[in-house]
Amino acid sequence: MAQISPELSRLLDAASMLPLDEQELLANSLLAHLTNNVDESVQAAWDEEVRRRVEEIRSGKAKMIRLEEVRERMMTRIRNAHG
Repeated sequence: MAQISPELSRLLDAASMLPLDEQELLANSLLAHLTNNVDESVQAAWDEEVRRRVEEIRSGKAKMIRLEEVRERMMTRIRNAHG
């Protein structure tokens, strides 16, 4: 992880003193700025992946699993890993 510069440290301190609604606005603004700088080839690859997965669902190739079943499977894995 990158070292935090003194300038960034001051900005973080100042941001932490803002009211929560203003902190949220600041965070959303920063995220929007980062989103606008996404590599187009990476975005195109994700778009293609989403299209592929949707087609697999529509065609019946992909088997859908209910959320409750996924949670149950994950809890079983967690219990088995710790015990």
